[in-house]
Amino acid sequence: MPRRALVVIDMINTYDHEDAERLRASAEDVVPVLGKLVERARDEGAPVIYVNDSFGQWRSDHRALVEQALAGEHASLVEPIVPDDEAMFVVKARHSIFYETPLEYLLGQEEIEEIVMTGQVTEQCILYSALDAHIRHIPVIVPRDAVACIHEDLAEAALRMMEVNMDAEVVDAAEVRFDGDSA
Repeated sequence: MPRRALVVIDMINTYDHEDAERLRASAEDVVPVLGKLVERARDEGAPVIYVNDSFGQWRSDHRALVEQALAGEHASLVEPIVPDDEAMFVVKARHSIFYETPLEYLLGQEEIEEIVMTGQVTEQCILYSALDAHIRHIPVIVPRDAVACIHEDLAEAALRMMEVNMDAEVVDAAEVRFDGDSA
């Protein structure tokens, strides 16, 4: 099995932005599933890479983003998935995890051949990142129950587009493996 990493997208969040209320509702369902997936990836020795919006704060210190999210009103959505000391962290400015970030280089350096994309927002950052991965010939697995959305109908369409147009494997989080067995 190719070396696989878990990528957690935009989950270090204060949920203090437009559409945050709708996103929070979805994130409340996703965070417990994602927390277990992060734990499983760590237990199985898979790299865990956080790629997070900078929220206009142009500092590469991810600890400041984490501390701000943990100090906020919605810390319970961050606590179960806080990066540990082994996690890698990439700050992004736009929707795609690849756009003007060092992620592609990092994946190459770590000899990662497939990524499991989780996080938020399914119909935005997850979709655009899946397209960018497809263009780069990086296979993608998207656990449908580990991605949060703002609009359910658009999220369902985005998952279908990823599967049909970008060859992404859309599965349940329980099916994802980091140890060499199947999905």
